Amino acid sequence: MSPSSRARCLVPIVCTVLWLVGASGSAAAPDGTLTIAMHFTPVTRWLDPAEGESTITPFLLLYALHDGLLKPMPGVGSAPSLAESWSMAKDGLSAEFTLRSSARFHNGDPVTADDVKFSFERYRGGAAKILKDTVKEIQTPAPNRVRFVFKEPWPDFPAFYGTFVASAGWVVPRKYVERVGEDGFRKAPIGAGPYKFASTTSSTPGLRIIGRRIEGQRELEVARDAEAARRGGVSERLRRR
Repeated sequence: MSPSSRARCLVPIVCTVLWLVGASGSAAAPDGTLTIAMHFTPVTRWLDPAEGESTITPFLLLYALHDGLLKPMPGVGSAPSLAESWSMAKDGLSAEFTLRSSARFHNGDPVTADDVKFSFERYRGGAAKILKDTVKEIQTPAPNRVRFVFKEPWPDFPAFYGTFVASAGWVVPRKYVERVGEDGFRKAPIGAGPYKFASTTSSTPGLRIIGRRIEGQRELEVARDAEAARRGGVSERLRRR
């Protein structure tokens, strides 16, 4: 395999590693550190769902630190996650979600419909224009229920809201964001994903991002590894202590 072919294969491999980590909550988590080396440099804006570009790359970090109402999972194009159920109106003019009662942010606060609404309105990523041009209003009839009302029938809403097209459905805690501000959230994000943000440190070259598993002893470390990038491969190490 040529170097260019290996480089093209790199991103799917990295995605697979992170998917497995993000979906492993039901299994017993080994202790140690899982290190994922990438052929590109992670940037801090990828820690914030509001900044998500309409590409798969930011989701490498979003799947670890955050969670969404709907999100792609292996074998499922758009699966409920923070939502325990959802439905589209027969006339295509609205979509309603019911949140899981157990959904919590890393600081212990419950995930509420108000957080969902806030996260959507705060979203300014790659698909912001089409989403906000089409959504007429967001209703919160109960703390665990949120309803999106459209300006016209939009049966394709889940294809935008619950896939890699947009990260508008990935929910952040409104009270925390408003307390620490935009810059403060980017420096110390709080999400509802399987890993809690621990730290970022500058390295040569690139950026090192470390997240700590919410349950169990395993840590996830994402770093740019120049040597691995030159090899066109992925470095993965699980160190048990």
